[in-house]
Amino acid sequence: MKVIFSGGGTGGHVYPALAVATALAQELGDSEPLDALYVGTASGIEKELVTRAGLPFRAVSAGAIRGRSPWGLAASVVKLTRGVAQARRVIAQFQPNAILTTGGYASVPTALAARTSLRPPLVVYLPDVRPGWALRLMARLSRRVAVTTDRSLPYLPKAKTVVTGYPVRPAFSQVAKTEARRRLAIDPNERLLLITGATHGARSLNRMVADHLSQLLELCQIIHLSGHRDESHLDRQRRDLPDRLRPRYHLYDYMHEDLPWAMAAADLALMRAGASVMGELPAVGLPAILVPYPYAGGHQVFNARFLADAGAAIIVEDNKLNGLLPLVGELLTDEPRRAAMAEAARRLACPDAATNIARLLMEVAK
Repeated sequence: MKVIFSGGGTGGHVYPALAVATALAQELGDSEPLDALYVGTASGIEKELVTRAGLPFRAVSAGAIRGRSPWGLAASVVKLTRGVAQARRVIAQFQPNAILTTGGYASVPTALAARTSLRPPLVVYLPDVRPGWALRLMARLSRRVAVTTDRSLPYLPKAKTVVTGYPVRPAFSQVAKTEARRRLAIDPNERLLLITGATHGARSLNRMVADHLSQLLELCQIIHLSGHRDESHLDRQRRDLPDRLRPRYHLYDYMHEDLPWAMAAADLALMRAGASVMGELPAVGLPAILVPYPYAGGHQVFNARFLADAGAAIIVEDNKLNGLLPLVGELLTDEPRRAAMAEAARRLACPDAATNIARLLMEVAK
């Protein structure tokens, strides 16, 4: 079975596609091996993640539309037009039985090309609660639409939309706290806070950490995924810490294979509310303080509410981070409350999500 996967911009769009590719290969078995190709932009993170996963990658042009100036919008339209032509050639050469897109502007050329070329059946997966303009467009062109939660159903065509859950990498079902702490050199007897702004880091979260680093380290150990931009500045600050606090601060620009282990090791997360929180926090039962990114259409607010309404997370607005320290301390010392949040998160997990979407692809391919 030949399948094209497409999606990009953040790991929250790329990792679900990779998880589905793994599940699809397992579903097909030895009788019909999976021939997979990933299509995305050369400048996005998808190229790096897909290459690390061992899938072949083809680059096409794409440009963001939201928030662009008139000149920027014109340039994006040119890129999109070029990208559609490139994607049509890829589809004609590869001749897929089905295509899966997982959102982001990087996947729009592939979806449009599918509609105007050999017309292979298109399945669209929405990782977030609320679809952006790109995914709404692709949903109209698709054969089936998969969503993480039924909260997405009012935004999409009901007749072809199915709730599958958020597909996470198999590693999330294989991690354990004790082994994770040993692997990452974390003291097993101390509380651990995971701070991450997702793929590219979050400037406001990093600034809060820089302003309160010593106070935070008095409360707990920290794994901090800062993104590349702020890593050097934070590393200088780490080197200036007192000797007793420096080993408690574990700084990374990003984690790939070790991210499931970091989440399993943590007692609490402080993070943005990108698409990945919908599946990864429930998969490991990690309670969280979520700080939705206030721009890019505000879609992260809806993701955060999904977890907060279930009792698995607490929402803090981006402009109120300076008052966050007491809340972190309160949660880290309140083990029964964290245990209740962790259990609420686990109830949202859908371990069969990748298989559910894989079976949709097999269904439309027939």
